[in-house]
Amino acid sequence: MENARLRQSMAGATEVIEQLEEPAMPPHVDENIVIPSHVVSDFVRIGRQLDREHLVRATMGSVAMIHPEQPNLMISSRNMVTLPRMNERSLCAAPLGSMSPRGAPGDWHVMEVVLASVSVVTGGPAAVIHMHGPHTTAASCEQDLVLLTPLDAVGKQHIGKIIIVDPDPDHPEEFLRQVAEALQQGGMRCVVVRGNGAYAVGADFDQAWANAAMLEHSMHIHLLARQANLKI
Repeated sequence: MENARLRQSMAGATEVIEQLEEPAMPPHVDENIVIPSHVVSDFVRIGRQLDREHLVRATMGSVAMIHPEQPNLMISSRNMVTLPRMNERSLCAAPLGSMSPRGAPGDWHVMEVVLASVSVVTGGPAAVIHMHGPHTTAASCEQDLVLLTPLDAVGKQHIGKIIIVDPDPDHPEEFLRQVAEALQQGGMRCVVVRGNGAYAVGADFDQAWANAAMLEHSMHIHLLARQANLKI
């Protein structure tokens, strides 16, 4: 009887934790675009997960995806929103190729280009995470570093080549072109922007999160190896 009571208590605790981790969210209507409740919940969930793993912090970073029911639409977190505390009011949306919507993040068009590139490969679904992992950001600040190959076996297998591009605010169209090319050269998993984190992609948020986590791990290994003066 005692064991039965303990099992029941654990099952109840698990249910409460799941409700806290994946809270039910209402749908959101933005400029006559309906964002379903399950999509809002996905944004809330991934924002909390990324914060727990220190891949984003507070208002640093952004996340976006292709609308699962309307592939011509893009949904994104709003500018400077606190990612770990998102709700239905934290999102904005607009058709691909149009003007960025009111409240859009500053890198809306970068994520738009990245999502379009991924969508071509997947045949529709696409998600992107602009993460600011400290090891990725620190490693990218090394001058003249453009191509980096992971040292760890997992990174070699799942990430492959890591391409670093330089930000170019004076020539935004050229920068977007370089981001798209670097993403393709890197195996459609991620592209790093010097001093400004990385864009990790996937067919959905879970896949993009996996690529972001593996990228940050490989960058951490890279920095540790350099600090230890290992002969590679």
